[in-house]
Amino acid sequence: MKSERKCGACGCRLSRYNVDGDLCGACERQPLVRPAAPVALPVTVWEEPEVREALSALDFRSLCRALRRHSGLRQEDLARIAGEQQSYWSKLESGTVRLTELPRAIAFLEALGTPAELAPLPLRASPTRAPHTTDNSTDPHITGLRLAAEAASSSLAFTEQAMLSNVDDDELEFLSMEIGRIATAYVHARLTPLFQDLVTVRDRIFGLIQGRQRPSQTRDLFMLAGTTCLLLAHASQNLGDERSALAQVRTAWACAGQADHTGLRAWTRGTYALIAEWSPRARMALKFAEEAAALAPAGESRIRIAAIEARTAARLGDRARALASLDRMYTAREESPVHDELTQFGGLLSFPAAKQKYYTGSVYSLLGDHARAEQLSGEAIREYAAGPPEERSYGDESLARVDIITARLAQGELAQAAELMEEIVSMPTGLRIRQLGNGLGRVEAMLRSPAIARNPATRELAELTRGYEVMAAHDPVRSP
Repeated sequence: MKSERKCGACGCRLSRYNVDGDLCGACERQPLVRPAAPVALPVTVWEEPEVREALSALDFRSLCRALRRHSGLRQEDLARIAGEQQSYWSKLESGTVRLTELPRAIAFLEALGTPAELAPLPLRASPTRAPHTTDNSTDPHITGLRLAAEAASSSLAFTEQAMLSNVDDDELEFLSMEIGRIATAYVHARLTPLFQDLVTVRDRIFGLIQGRQRPSQTRDLFMLAGTTCLLLAHASQNLGDERSALAQVRTAWACAGQADHTGLRAWTRGTYALIAEWSPRARMALKFAEEAAALAPAGESRIRIAAIEARTAARLGDRARALASLDRMYTAREESPVHDELTQFGGLLSFPAAKQKYYTGSVYSLLGDHARAEQLSGEAIREYAAGPPEERSYGDESLARVDIITARLAQGELAQAAELMEEIVSMPTGLRIRQLGNGLGRVEAMLRSPAIARNPATRELAELTRGYEVMAAHDPVRSP
């Protein structure tokens, strides 16, 4: 069957009597007028921020879309200007084709009329954009010199691009100082404002990491990011959100890996152990402490890990391991400390002598050596009180007082225990700590002992203990 013939202009069916022409009678009488194809892009499109951003990133998918959007031209018009087929332009826009070859990318942008000053640096400095020479010499020496010059030009272009950075030493120093301020304030100030400051600093660092900087600066940024997440882990635990605390520790661990920072790895593993110690999974804390001990550099980090392991072992009733861990802590105190960028922040990221005594007293309290516990706990409280206010940890002091209360109860000194309990109850809400629940649980268990349960002073102390309310989640505290 003979196929149907149509008009080449309007598409109507041609009469069987029209055997020679390709147009119908109407179109023959009115010649087809086709719109003139554009010969160049409007110069205004190169002023659009979206176009400039795509050019800077060499993102040809976004560039093609932005050029079409801001020029009002069709794909086929743009493709004709670029010297390409419409199907190729369509594939560039969809991302199914990527323009990665440098010579073709240069030719593509030149055909579009890209202003030289807007071309990305590698393309602008590329020798392929230099004026063509008419020297066709085949002299090997001249050819070698030309190759050397072109290679040097490309290397310099790469160097200039690689040295670009969105961060400078002043900003890195500012971020470090800000983290140090928060870490120092953490042990004595209200947590909610500090938590908000931490999030602000962390988001700033995350944003910088997603930009471009030198490798050494990237490592510094990852170390700072890990440190802020470490502080957020402690803060989240104090807010009563253990799940969020673990998420922050996991992020800190990942950042430590990217920074290749052993000190941050050790402190992060120790924080894992600390969170586990105050949870029903205390045995996991020993595993984390072992991993942290293998990483910790000499100095406060190693002392801290040994102290956490000692207290965890004592909490689990493992006297031999607790005492062995204390011995390692004493040994670590005698070692020459290694410079650790983390402990230089101070505050929560340090482990001063007063804190060491508080931990040691807590170990002896859990082991039932109440006289030794009371001595060390008292020394810790006095050292905190005598030290600088910004280094005073009210959380540690409160827990040390609980250890003294248990020592007085063990010795039958109920009146003295009640006086100390009054001090804890009268503390401002902003200085109370959530971890006191564990210690007060031990006090309540001792008050149920048959030897003192019927004593009137015991009932008074029990009422004080039961009436104590740990601060609400919206008014958080510092971790011990």
